[in-house]
Amino acid sequence: MFFDPLYLAFMLPGLALSLWANFRTKSAFKKYSKIPSAAGLSGAQAAQRLLDSAGIDTVRVIRTKGFLSDHYNPINKTLALSEEVHDSHSLSAIGVATHEAGHAIQHARNYGPLWIRSMLVPTANIGSSVGYIVMAIGLFMASQNMVLVGAVLFSAVLLFQIVTLPVEFDATRRAKELVVAQGIISPHERKGVDRVLNAAAMTYVAAAVSTLFTLLYFLLRSGLLGSNDD
Repeated sequence: MFFDPLYLAFMLPGLALSLWANFRTKSAFKKYSKIPSAAGLSGAQAAQRLLDSAGIDTVRVIRTKGFLSDHYNPINKTLALSEEVHDSHSLSAIGVATHEAGHAIQHARNYGPLWIRSMLVPTANIGSSVGYIVMAIGLFMASQNMVLVGAVLFSAVLLFQIVTLPVEFDATRRAKELVVAQGIISPHERKGVDRVLNAAAMTYVAAAVSTLFTLLYFLLRSGLLGSNDD
């Protein structure tokens, strides 16, 4: 399987898209991390302003370690911002911080896809850690049933990633609209924020595409999806 030309044919498009999306995200973040906002708010202050404007007083904005490790935790209601985002006054920091604040607003507004994604986390974790292995063993043993079981488990990952897309896109939409409406940035500064957030959104698309191609490869090679002939 590791030297299967068909495997490479299925994996390369997803890999190329992922590399491109990651490069674009880091490039955009680096470029606009050098441009401070005119209002002078830090990422943490920008996120807090959005929370305050939405009437959310139960979410804590905290600092965390790790490059672009920013996230919102709906369980303990914390909005964790990396040091590069929490303390920076750049357009990149404001874009990332307000995007995460968008997730907190989704949570407060009972945004459906966010709740669905949260419910899918346990099964997606199982599918991610077990599904691929079961499919690989099933293919090695020429067992379609085992590949099918693994595919069902692995499909939970794809479902999670598909549901993640509207969640991320909606948080980005909220951030883009609110940063200007709340006076965090000026209208002409929004171009930089948009580029950072649009680039980051593509990483989620790339992840879903890679998972889909992986699933299709195993189904095709095992004979569950058409012929398994070379």
